[in-house]
Amino acid sequence: MSTEDALFTILMVDDDPDDRLLFKEACEEVRLKNPLEFLENGEQLLDYLKRQGNYAHLKGEPFPGIILLDLNMPLKDGREALEEVKADPELRDIPIIILTTSKSEDDILSSYGLGASSYIVKPISLDRLMRVINSIGEYWVQIVEAPGQSDADLEPID
Repeated sequence: MSTEDALFTILMVDDDPDDRLLFKEACEEVRLKNPLEFLENGEQLLDYLKRQGNYAHLKGEPFPGIILLDLNMPLKDGREALEEVKADPELRDIPIIILTTSKSEDDILSSYGLGASSYIVKPISLDRLMRVINSIGEYWVQIVEAPGQSDADLEPID
């Protein structure tokens, strides 16, 4: 298995294609080597994690190492998805970072109350987003020991 295959996946769930593209570009700029996957809403997230519907082919594959979750999305918003993931014993240990435009104290408190690992307000510039991704990379990829990870899962940022 190559080092690339051993890296855990970072999954971003956000309905805004511009935000997904900006995040991907920022990850490339800071040379984050973990594979990225993108989903558009909470329904897709639950199907992806439960390996059902369009994601049944992922049965047996490892779960993402980190989920970046927007709160305001159609079909099933981030709040509902967060609550469902954290209620599932098989999924609850996956770190979920809320990455949203909302600065609402209610959203912050309810997200932590539902089990979010972190809450980050989306930066609007590529430069600031790169700093956030660097911080996420340093903390969640290099420092934190998460359940089910080994040193083989980690690839430092250059």
